[in-house]
Formats: sequence, structure tokens, C-alpha cells
Amino acid sequence: MDINAARKTFEEYLREQKFRVTPERYEVLEAAMHFEGHFDADELFSTLFLKKSKVSRATVYNTLEVLVKCGLVSKYRFDEKHSRYERAFGRPRHDHLICLTCGDIIEFVAPRLEKLQKEICSEQNFQPQNSTLQIFGFCGKCKK
Repeated sequence: MDINAARKTFEEYLREQKFRVTPERYEVLEAAMHFEGHFDADELFSTLFLKKSKVSRATVYNTLEVLVKCGLVSKYRFDEKHSRYERAFGRPRHDHLICLTCGDIIEFVAPRLEKLQKEICSEQNFQPQNSTLQIFGFCGKCKK
């Protein structure tokens, strides 16, 4: 993952939208880009806090929404009361299996699904912007 390319994309988006370009927003960007797996806003805030960052919780929440809008981060609701995020920049499109017992999130890539989505959109003369498939059930450990 090229953090400089992510920074450039973020800065261009901020300027296009007439948002302020601040060091705090860059701190949130960098923390999100380096986070492994799925996270919520509070986990990201805690990570920054432990690094002695002065970024406020509100700045984390607000910046995450901006990162979602500019396509650097994806936002999900995995049947929880709060949103979870993951880095989208530099990652292949993928979908999720979510265990209803332990909460594990298993990512998978299925080219056949992608092909089917493209066919359906083409047949319907529909221009897709984004998609995600979430399958809820029980993982191998919890099924036993």
C-alpha cells in the first residue's frame, strides 16, 4: 500500500470539497491505512491516543466519514449497533462471511460473483458505484 498515493488522493478530495487540510486529518488517514483488518472509530481513536496523538474522538469520526466518501476506507454494518471500517485503498474488492456466534469476519474473493454482478448491471443498464455481499451464519468453530 502506497501511503503517499493515499495522502494525495485524500488531499485532492479535501480540496475539491473545500474542506480544510489539517495535520489531524492526516493522522487519522495514516492510522486507518495501517490498521490491519476491520475496526471501529473507537478502536482507531484508542490507537491514536496510545501514540500520544492529540486528535479528538470527533475528528476521528468525522474524518472516517470523509475517508469513506473519497473511497479510501469502506464502511460496514455487520449486524452490530455500530459501524466498522477497513482500508479500501490498494485492496482488491472482496466480500464477507460473518459468524453470528463469535463475530469472526471471514473475507473472500469470488470472481464469479463479480462477473455475475457486472452481467446483471449491464442487463439492467445500471451503473454500479460500489457493492458488498455479507453472508451471516456460523463459522466452522461455532458450528460444532
